[in-house]
Amino acid sequence: MKRQLLFIICCLLFVSGSAQVQVDVKLDSLQLFIGQQMDLTLSVTIDAKQKLVMPDIKKGQELIPDIEVVNVGKPDTAVLNNGKRLTVSQAYTITAWDSAFYYLPPMEVMVDGKKYDSKSLALKVYTIDVDTLHVDRFFPPHGIMELHFLWREWLPVMFAGLLFVYMAVCMGILIYYVKNGKPIFRFVRRKKKLPPHKVAMDEIERIKSERKWTEEDSKEYYTLLTDTLRNYIRDRYGFNAMEMTSNEIIERLIAENNEEALDELREIFRTADLVKFAKYSTLINENDANLVAAVEYVNQTKIEVDPNAKPEPEVIKETDQKRLTQVKIMRVAIGVLIVLSVALLAWIIWRSTNLLM
Repeated sequence: MKRQLLFIICCLLFVSGSAQVQVDVKLDSLQLFIGQQMDLTLSVTIDAKQKLVMPDIKKGQELIPDIEVVNVGKPDTAVLNNGKRLTVSQAYTITAWDSAFYYLPPMEVMVDGKKYDSKSLALKVYTIDVDTLHVDRFFPPHGIMELHFLWREWLPVMFAGLLFVYMAVCMGILIYYVKNGKPIFRFVRRKKKLPPHKVAMDEIERIKSERKWTEEDSKEYYTLLTDTLRNYIRDRYGFNAMEMTSNEIIERLIAENNEEALDELREIFRTADLVKFAKYSTLINENDANLVAAVEYVNQTKIEVDPNAKPEPEVIKETDQKRLTQVKIMRVAIGVLIVLSVALLAWIIWRSTNLLM
């Protein structure tokens, strides 16, 4: 009696243990035509704590020869018994390429490292009957359909192409300027250029206001006065009077000035040479007389300028530091343009490929 009871308990434990994992497989239909598709669904019921591994079946794989998996669906999980049990379902879309009666072997799953098999299935595949007696019922294949050109799809690509060309031109210009060391910007301002006699009179007025030159240092006074006259002569007659001696200047001006104006200029240069080279001491009234003579010389030889004349542009030369800064900025701009151009070109190619496919 005890042996019979023990046997019954073992059988119950075996049945309850085996009932924990249930593997089921089914087809939507047991028959189909060549090329037709249907779903094969594999369902596995397990405890929530158990680990399940479904068969590794991929799209395009054959279950058996001539039975191909054309699609693998996503697993679907259903919760049972308040979360204690789970049913995992996996759908495989299959098709057949030849008419025959097929035997589908059991599908294998792994639960906690142990193998479990489903039942086997049978599938009947039929061929399609062709009516060869009525040829007129067959229709030829359609021709290749031409796609309409849509401007709204290609406009972004066209604008991107124009932007790419513009960026390429900008890169070429920047590279040219960097290679030749030229600044890409020149700072130009327009101002009214003063005539030579106006510049000279302003400087003489400044010397006159600095009375200390005549009282303390006659040499400095005459140096400033003669330099002002030399600059005026240079700008007025077009030769470099600053690099010439007093006699050379007078000889050069003989054909240009009248004798009275040259006499005043000779006296100024003679006194200046005596003060600078012979340590000649001058009186205050003598300094004033030479200053007045300088004013008279400028007034006698000046050329009046049309007040309505347009101001001449004056180019402000850039320092080397500014030029180097411009070159650095242009190099950075070239690098940025290269990166943007490559990214833009990649987008144009990608977009065009998608539109043509």
